Amino acid sequence: MIRIYENPDQAQAILNRRTMTTVEEVPDVVLESIKRVFGEALTPEAAVARLLADVRVRGDMALREWTMRIDGVTLDAPEVPRTEWETAYRALDADLRAALEVSTERIRDFHARQPIPNWTTDAMGGMLGQRLVPLERVGIYVPGGTAPLPSSLLMAAVPARVAGVDEVVICTPADRQTGRISPLTLAAAHIAGVDRVYALGGALAVAALAFGTESVPRVDKVVGAGSLFTTIAKRQVYGIVGLDGLYGPTETIIIADDSANPAWVAADLLAQAEHDVLATAILLTPSRPLAEAVQAEVERQTASLSRAEVIRTSLAGQGGIVLTSDLATAVRLADQFAPEHLCLSVAEPEVWIDKIRNAGGIFVGEHSFEVLGDYVAGPSHIMPTGGTARFNGPVNVLDFVKVINIIGLDADTARRLAPDAARIADAESLTAHGMAAKFRQQI
Repeated sequence: MIRIYENPDQAQAILNRRTMTTVEEVPDVVLESIKRVFGEALTPEAAVARLLADVRVRGDMALREWTMRIDGVTLDAPEVPRTEWETAYRALDADLRAALEVSTERIRDFHARQPIPNWTTDAMGGMLGQRLVPLERVGIYVPGGTAPLPSSLLMAAVPARVAGVDEVVICTPADRQTGRISPLTLAAAHIAGVDRVYALGGALAVAALAFGTESVPRVDKVVGAGSLFTTIAKRQVYGIVGLDGLYGPTETIIIADDSANPAWVAADLLAQAEHDVLATAILLTPSRPLAEAVQAEVERQTASLSRAEVIRTSLAGQGGIVLTSDLATAVRLADQFAPEHLCLSVAEPEVWIDKIRNAGGIFVGEHSFEVLGDYVAGPSHIMPTGGTARFNGPVNVLDFVKVINIIGLDADTARRLAPDAARIADAESLTAHGMAAKFRQQI
């Protein structure tokens, strides 16, 4: 079910087999669903553009019509009353409610420790500095297609609250069978203390948050992962609204040596693979005995899992066990891949932390397994995918603030700097700029 790759070319091939969202690679079932909804063959990009344009012009009416056509859900009013959140919270199993509250507290505690410094200096002539100002209104998209994900709500809403965002708005799709948002997600909204919840999914949710409608307020930034259509919609509204990142299928690389527990390594690979048929779960190890033991454990454990078919498809498509010459090579390959999650299941994991430049999160040792990061460790589990860890990081408090520069130079400094400003302006043929600077030379 999960193959072992030993040949260097084979190993590189599996590491290059990152799932992309190009038109050529869109599954036929997705293209068929687009044709069913729109009545003609369209690319995902064209379909999303049509949705965005309609919501921008017709607002709530477009939201209702497209929600019915896409999901078969009657959307009388997009907003979910707060009383429904409270009812869902009270009805929640006591142990599950306690677990969500533990998660919330740890997320809050972790992000409250993140520095958000305002600073000024008078060492450069007058006052210079920066203010970090919370965003006024943020929209958080919470996926809900195949299963409710209250953890994703907490992982974005709690850091936003810590940052001081004035208004936190949640969008998440209603269940196709019940026509309602999962009570588990509503309970999480209550625990996180968000302001508003809307039963909107995918590109429609992004459109409503970006443009605003009669019922949905326009936000300053859209945060959260979602489906292919959600990601395309985020890409198309960028510039109208801010974004945290563009997220593809989830991914994990585990680096392990012969000190690792093969049953634990296999369990961690399976936990990743069950997310989605396009999820990536890869083990890099210099130990053939470990590789073979993990391979056997994957087969044994999969048989008892509820999402076994998803797991098998994921591991066959994007998964693999890659034998490397040593741990240093494994770390180098992982860093080139720039995974969302990088797990160090090795005897001395701390030795390798500083060798890693590109990862959404580094899970140090077998006791820091990824599932803890998914739910209760504290850092947000919304992390960069698709190689974007080369230039982007996980959702954190800084995603919910903006920097404002403060420039308050004194007269002597202004007079001293004005000639240099004028020279640069004249060199750029911006004579009005130059004149404004030359006037100040006489201060």
